[in-house]
Amino acid sequence: MRVLFLKDVEGVGRAGDVKDVNGGYAKNYLLLRRLAVPATEGALKQAQALKEAAKGKSERKLTEAQSLASKIEGQVVLFRMRAGEGDRLYGSVTNTDVAEALSRSIGMEVDRRHVDLEHSIKALGEHPVTVKLGSGLNATVRVIVEKSEED
Repeated sequence: MRVLFLKDVEGVGRAGDVKDVNGGYAKNYLLLRRLAVPATEGALKQAQALKEAAKGKSERKLTEAQSLASKIEGQVVLFRMRAGEGDRLYGSVTNTDVAEALSRSIGMEVDRRHVDLEHSIKALGEHPVTVKLGSGLNATVRVIVEKSEED
């Protein structure tokens, strides 16, 4: 029986594949669990349309990520914070703080989850921070933390 896979089935087929499988296996397992549908003309056209739509969506996301990366790359974000002995901050600069400052400076929304800070910044100075935008695109931002005038 010829079936169109809706989901990946390990060792048998991937989503979108059309394969010939044993009739009993198709009826009693694949179709019953909605892992596949019979490979009719309509199902094949629908699968092709879904593939094209997904391809277009991924291309749009890539171009958006590239434009955002070009705007973010080389940006400098400045924070003025209170610091104590040894230039240790009383608070810290988190990925949320960096994302909000970047959003204000470039005029586009930057998600805090994209800002790659292993640990929050707790010292004065310049810190390189990577912003991961998906599709293998990364941008580097310089975060400068200075002592505030109040201290």
